[in-house]
Amino acid sequence: MALRKVYLIQPGRDGTTLGKATMAPYTLMRLASLVPDEVDVEIIDEDLRPVPFQQMGPGDLVGITAKTLQIDRARWIAERAQARGATVVIGGTHATLAADEVAAWADSIAVGEAYRTWPQMIEDFDRGALKPRYVDEEWANLDDLKPISDRVLQQVDENRHYWTPYLEITRGCPRSCTFCTAIRVSGRVMRLRPVEQVVEEIERRRIKRFFLTDDNFGLNFRLYPDYMVELFEALRKLPLDGWTCQAEQMVADFPELLELAREAHLDKFFIGFESANPNNRRELGGKAKGNIERYRQVIDRIHRAGIGVVGLFVFGFDGDSPEIFQTTYDFIRESELDGVSITILTPYVGTPQRATWQAENRLIPGVPWSLYDTNHVTYYPKLMTPEELAQGYDWLARKLYGWPSIAYRGLRNLMRQPLRDWPRKAFASFSTDVGYRMECAHRDWVPADDGIGRRVNGSARKGLVVSMASSGAAHS
Repeated sequence: MALRKVYLIQPGRDGTTLGKATMAPYTLMRLASLVPDEVDVEIIDEDLRPVPFQQMGPGDLVGITAKTLQIDRARWIAERAQARGATVVIGGTHATLAADEVAAWADSIAVGEAYRTWPQMIEDFDRGALKPRYVDEEWANLDDLKPISDRVLQQVDENRHYWTPYLEITRGCPRSCTFCTAIRVSGRVMRLRPVEQVVEEIERRRIKRFFLTDDNFGLNFRLYPDYMVELFEALRKLPLDGWTCQAEQMVADFPELLELAREAHLDKFFIGFESANPNNRRELGGKAKGNIERYRQVIDRIHRAGIGVVGLFVFGFDGDSPEIFQTTYDFIRESELDGVSITILTPYVGTPQRATWQAENRLIPGVPWSLYDTNHVTYYPKLMTPEELAQGYDWLARKLYGWPSIAYRGLRNLMRQPLRDWPRKAFASFSTDVGYRMECAHRDWVPADDGIGRRVNGSARKGLVVSMASSGAAHS
């Protein structure tokens, strides 16, 4: 079947805030740039506009990328596109982790990275020979990553439509956290983009601020310090307002690199402290050990370098009892963190955590994928009930994401900056916690047939948790 048009879709979930969406379709921008120039391609972000099903038909190739929490919505979109005669390809995290499940309803799936398989899928579809599955888990180096095309940049207009553009500099993570999907989606080997390639992309996209999607950017402080020096020296010369990245605590042990990072306009490290409970260290893959004194040391050293710290915490490990919420809150209150992320442990497909709990009959049955968003309880904790985990999470979220708490942390962070930098640092000082406040609001949503859901009141939400947990009568 001759190819007429390519549609690339990012399923919606959050809508817009003050006219802008939060999650720029970075992966789709790269994939759209691989579509031959003579083929029409359109990127559709459902948070900005609806999918134009009425325009689709035979000869159209529809590509959808989806995380686990979006896969129900992806299927809803796929069914409607297929009903119009279009062919649907699914890629992304969930298609990689649960390939057989997605292959049952998609016309074709992309497992692993699609930068090499996607051009082949386009060619095969055009000659009527599209295969049901394409796999690329070789984790190729990033030296020859094709640039995002000008037509894609003009179409997406990310500086107008998104609060914070995304960027990727490295890929992969060698850690083995039992609950994380990173090594199963991006591989265990750290891969680095050439510095000149990164600089060229930033300049051509005309972005002044970005969030790194790299799973563990900070680990390169130890693995590839020379590369980091080269990168920071290059970024220092750019007129950036700031950027943020994910890191491990060990970045605090490299004061010279921290100084260079600050000069390179780095605003904040998102650091996975993960747990304030030392009994959980086995599940944390070497990243954290529940050592509160070490956490304080890390925060202090990074602050002294002039960089902010966002602490990431996960609740519901087998060593956690209801007391973990108060313990964590006490630490956060005393630590001078600049932002906080709290999530509920979520047993994603393909992780050792899920395999263990499946064998122990601890997964709550009937939970839709849309609730695998780290805001909902999807399993039976060991030392508390599902209701206690949900209630503790809600209590902590109210404490951390009330407007007075957000204002206090944001102002404290801003006060650490030189007065001359306040105009360009003000946004970053408050935006992280505001974003997490919005994310926690998904606790007020329940699933619906369209794969997105609807808002309910507190009592209805509590009833959902109880009914899901009670439905697992076989659990022992």
